[in-house]
Amino acid sequence: MAENSNADQSRYWNEQAGPKWVAARDTLDALLRPIGDAAIARANVIHAEQILDVGCGNGRTTIELQRLCGADGAATGIDLSAPLLELARAEATRAGLARPPRFLQADAQEADLGSTPFDLVFSRFGVMFFADPVAAFGNLRRAMAATGRLVFVCWQRMDDNLWMRVPVEALRGVLELPPPGPATAPGPFAFAEPERLHGLLAAAGFASIAIESCTGPLSMGGATDLDAATGFALQVGPAASALRDAPETVRVAAFAQVRKALTPYLQGGSIALPGAWFLVTARAS
Repeated sequence: MAENSNADQSRYWNEQAGPKWVAARDTLDALLRPIGDAAIARANVIHAEQILDVGCGNGRTTIELQRLCGADGAATGIDLSAPLLELARAEATRAGLARPPRFLQADAQEADLGSTPFDLVFSRFGVMFFADPVAAFGNLRRAMAATGRLVFVCWQRMDDNLWMRVPVEALRGVLELPPPGPATAPGPFAFAEPERLHGLLAAAGFASIAIESCTGPLSMGGATDLDAATGFALQVGPAASALRDAPETVRVAAFAQVRKALTPYLQGGSIALPGAWFLVTARAS
């Protein structure tokens, strides 16, 4: 296996995370849709554009991008996960667009992205998992038009994302958490340091790089009760990863602990915790 291969990520998103994200698609969209919608608005999609959606997941952002660029444009979603892409194709069929988006199962770090240059490369939390970010962003830039633009969102530090940190901290009472890996390892927080992220994009050849810090309350999957919010917290994200191989007795105890930790955030029939992310824009040249 090559040192900078994304093979581990491929296995993870096909065998572990992908099926879970398919099962949690509606609750995940309730959490991520406001951020994704803001990023799409910033992208300022124009009729007839060629668009690539990186780490497209269940395809809902790709479908919206296709809707915006119209039948004379084309949106392509690329992802490693076969289960998520199967869902994406079904969602696209249900959307009933005059021209449906195309979906490609491939590694954006090294895939041949075709000869038609993209006017926009977009991603909603799908670019933090590359083994070699400079190579990956370089591959994406080479597939863009000279005037092409890059727009994506990525998470800031877990310490600033209480919707992920609070459930993980609650687990300390029921199991021993593994030591944190390297801060820059592929994963949700790989781009949490803006200076490093700026350097990676510059090394890949991008220009006019802007990294905007965004914060706000994030709904726990649109949950209106503590049980649903707790179930969501233990289904996806760092807490779910920590419990991956835990026995049922530990899972039961973990549910009680996380539910208790989320209780202070129940207000007005919803559970929302602070989140922090970057909205990143750049130009191909």
